[in-house]
Amino acid sequence: MMIAPVRSAKDTAMTDHTTAHAAMNGAVGTGKIRVWDPLVRIFHWSLVASFAVAWLSAEELSTVHEIAGYTVAGLVVFRMVWGLVGSRYTRFTQFVKGPGATLAYLGDMLRVKERRYIGHNPAGAAMVLALLMALSATAFTGWLLEEPARLSMLPDLPQIVAPAYADDDADGYGGSSSEVIEEMHETFANLMLLLVALHVGGVVLTSFRHHENLPRSMITGDKRVPGPDDIA
Repeated sequence: MMIAPVRSAKDTAMTDHTTAHAAMNGAVGTGKIRVWDPLVRIFHWSLVASFAVAWLSAEELSTVHEIAGYTVAGLVVFRMVWGLVGSRYTRFTQFVKGPGATLAYLGDMLRVKERRYIGHNPAGAAMVLALLMALSATAFTGWLLEEPARLSMLPDLPQIVAPAYADDDADGYGGSSSEVIEEMHETFANLMLLLVALHVGGVVLTSFRHHENLPRSMITGDKRVPGPDDIA
């Protein structure tokens, strides 16, 4: 004679919550739930394309580089606003966690016991914030360099790196402040490459661990319905 396992009130409540949430999003009978709205998907892939264009055009195509940079800046502003007023899983209040929760999640990853999140997991949330900050810094320093007069808005900066143009200012930038800003711009751009690599690695790992194609979900907007142990 088989005895059905006893479920705790917490497990029952979680199942009821995930079932109700799936029903509200039209997931009943389809096995999928709508997570990413069209605007955040357009933002995501537009940002990928714009950053790639900005990086590839940095040395030779200054006009293209500037247009791509302004596009990136506009997209970042949109994401900041959408993080406040957008759909459920795009809001910062839904996915941003404290350092403790993020470190705990990373520890669970090392022990291969992390839970599946329907939206951003704590590590992914930290990466979203890091990318937005690095992009903002890259765009701002690039904006300063576009017009040397804008540097007058800043206080005198210490020359923390060797001058890139010690003997002349053939590229239109003169003075130690502009050299520091240019070095900062390049540093933030290089930091972005590192963050992108970590982001892609995290997406691949999470897709593998939870048997879910995360890049495809950012195209379709849909993910697998939450299970009893998932966090919706």
